[in-house]
Amino acid sequence: MFLNALLLALREIRRNVLRSSLTILGIVIGVASVITMVTIGEGATAQVQADMQKLGTNLLQVFRGQGWGGGGGARTASPPFTLDDVRAIEQEISGIRAVAPSASTGAQAIYGNTNWSTQVTGTSDKYLEVRDWTLANGRNFSESELRSGAAVCILGDSVKQELFGSQDPVGANIRLQRLSCQVIGVLTAKGQSGFGQNQDDIVLVPLRMLQRRLVGNSDVNNIMVSARDAASTEKVQQDIERLMRERRKIRDGAEDDFNVRDLQEITSAFTNSSRVLTALLSAVAAVSLVVGGVGIMNIMLVSVTERTREIGTRLAVGAMARDVLLQFLVEAVTLAAFGGIIGIILGLAAGILANNAFNVPYVFNPGIILVSFAFSAAVGIVFGYFPARRAAQLDPIEALRHE
Repeated sequence: MFLNALLLALREIRRNVLRSSLTILGIVIGVASVITMVTIGEGATAQVQADMQKLGTNLLQVFRGQGWGGGGGARTASPPFTLDDVRAIEQEISGIRAVAPSASTGAQAIYGNTNWSTQVTGTSDKYLEVRDWTLANGRNFSESELRSGAAVCILGDSVKQELFGSQDPVGANIRLQRLSCQVIGVLTAKGQSGFGQNQDDIVLVPLRMLQRRLVGNSDVNNIMVSARDAASTEKVQQDIERLMRERRKIRDGAEDDFNVRDLQEITSAFTNSSRVLTALLSAVAAVSLVVGGVGIMNIMLVSVTERTREIGTRLAVGAMARDVLLQFLVEAVTLAAFGGIIGIILGLAAGILANNAFNVPYVFNPGIILVSFAFSAAVGIVFGYFPARRAAQLDPIEALRHE
């Protein structure tokens, strides 16, 4: 019975191809839009997570002042950290893999006739471990170089490309402002961070060198802490906050003059925001499915009117009302299913093109495809039931008299 109803539905669709195509247009647009929006959203979420991973694994950052990076007036008013703070975190906080102090300044890097404005960061040999960063060439700082503040440096990939091109810079001397500095290593390329910053545009130097020869102070502007995989970053964050309040003599109830940021929290916030926005856009796109369902119902009502005599004939020769109901219901579901299939194909193609255009990874999600197809079929059932029920309830005699 169902197979016969399906064959009759396909016959009617072929008989009015143009009308059927226009009828399912809303379904096609709705399904394609939902799949495209979800694909772009998941690709953006994956990109954010990948960019955050580039900053380091289980990374916490301790900044001066309030807000991200301790910017604004709060940073000016709050005292800097010291190397004693760094040692206290290393010795008193459990669950820590590595700790790296850092202070930064802008400087002109010069080699021969080439110069490049970049960020010079003074730090320790733990910086690469904290940031999960490796060397493409050369070596890390030695203990004696860190203690003495030797004039040595490690170049980020962008600085290396700007100053040396394809040449190997290890062993060469560059100038940072007026200070001559020997290149001992080159970092592997990391690309942009989740905040749009070029991570490769950097020169690493020993912290004491930066303090004594470039900035003329002993400030430590931020401390980077990498927690062990088995440790809770939330607990480590709370322990660091407690320790810093004690060391900086902040009274109970007073606001902190520092900020501890867990990058996992930031990643989660970005991810949740991306998912909420994707859900919102998908909900807006899904309105097209409802519009498509109304279109199917309208066309099916017209079809019932056009085929009234046919329905009367079937009922007169012994067809049951449920047979007529099934026929028109199957026809409506078939239309919606065709629209869903075409929409899925267009949505996948549009998702691939859009993700390539936005330079985010393509994430295939079979779940949204199944949901979209099931929803389109459900639209056919919901909006096709009323016309089918109306056809099934026709009086055979009145239907045969219909002109």
